[in-house]
Amino acid sequence: RNEGMSPRHNPEYTMLETYEAYADYEDVMALTEALVQRAAMAACGSLQVTYQGRPVDLTGPWPRRSVLDLTREATGRDDLSYDTARDDVVALCGENGIECEPGWGVGKLIVELYEALVESELWEPTFVTEHPVETSPLARRHRELPHVTERFEVLVVGRELGNAFSELTDPDDQRERFEAQARARAAGDAEAMEVDESYLRAMELGMPPTGGLGVGIDRLVMLLADAASIRDVILFPTLRPEA
Repeated sequence: RNEGMSPRHNPEYTMLETYEAYADYEDVMALTEALVQRAAMAACGSLQVTYQGRPVDLTGPWPRRSVLDLTREATGRDDLSYDTARDDVVALCGENGIECEPGWGVGKLIVELYEALVESELWEPTFVTEHPVETSPLARRHRELPHVTERFEVLVVGRELGNAFSELTDPDDQRERFEAQARARAAGDAEAMEVDESYLRAMELGMPPTGGLGVGIDRLVMLLADAASIRDVILFPTLRPEA
């Protein structure tokens, strides 16, 4: 992971990834909830755990909230949507101290608002669903909502524990997404992806409907071990050089 360090981030980390054929993100939500609950019972003997002095109830079913609904609540803008004029959303970001890049579309701007205003406040386990197409280049489009995908992140104690979605299996749609990402990257979005021709060729050979999941094991261990920093759960964490 070629990014900076923080109490929640380390360049080298442990990830659990799963893929299930003929499954979708609804199936993966059930798997994720069961996985975390089973780990809590094995490590703590209870679904009622304490993290940094605050209780956390891992008993299900965990609530499901969309990115857009959470952002509407946080901003007080019930009229906010993916069809809102970009200039209006840029102004809303400015009101909340968020600097915007020229290449960001409305979907990315709404995600920036969500991450700045909502994410750290989600203490109890929550599935945050319906991430916009713009920020989810590998996820299948939602079967009913045109601007979003069948993707979720699971949040616990104010941080992302896992990311999952119904995998995008249409090579034509995937190419369009990659090309949109490449344009965003050229416009200055450093997190946007480039076109991956080898991935597209593999997809053209045929991929069944699939549900995929990624869980940050270090963050899960942090939760269950009541560790304040990711450095406390990694044998050889990366350290900043002495000044």
